[in-house]
Amino acid sequence: MSRIGNRAIVIPSGVTVNVANGEIQVKGPKTTMSCRVPEGISAKVEDGSIHFSRGSDSKEARRLHGLARALTNNMVIGATTGFTRRLEIEGVGYRADVRGKELHLLLGYSHPIVVPIPEGLVVAVDGNTKLSITGSDKEVVGQFAANVRSLRAPEPYKGKGIKYAEERIRRKVGKAGS
Repeated sequence: MSRIGNRAIVIPSGVTVNVANGEIQVKGPKTTMSCRVPEGISAKVEDGSIHFSRGSDSKEARRLHGLARALTNNMVIGATTGFTRRLEIEGVGYRADVRGKELHLLLGYSHPIVVPIPEGLVVAVDGNTKLSITGSDKEVVGQFAANVRSLRAPEPYKGKGIKYAEERIRRKVGKAGS
């Protein structure tokens, strides 16, 4: 029994949801998004909420049941409020700057790193070391944040690098001196 797939998604005011030809389209104040409903899963809109049901009780159908509900819920949230991922840069001389549609990073390498910002994302830098990535698609926001973090992942001895704001780095003790 899918606990996630059985929950209904309440449609907030200002959002319209259309289900047609195996595709769900969500239109809100921020954006319009759409995704395909997996085969064997049916979606219907009634009484201001979206309900999902599956045709069979196979393992694959149970998996897709929760997936379809989670993806649709992310589209509804993205169309109304959006998603934000925060990153922090730690290290002497490490900093970030946004110039147009490019993110410029100085991360201790011999050259600055330039990362193009994907369409639909807004990157804000606060005080040269705090990044805020905002967008309506949860997958794109999370993937871009992961790509930026991978440019200089935090190391365990001094904690230098790019980390998520809520992330805790497990620190190791250094070499014992004599």
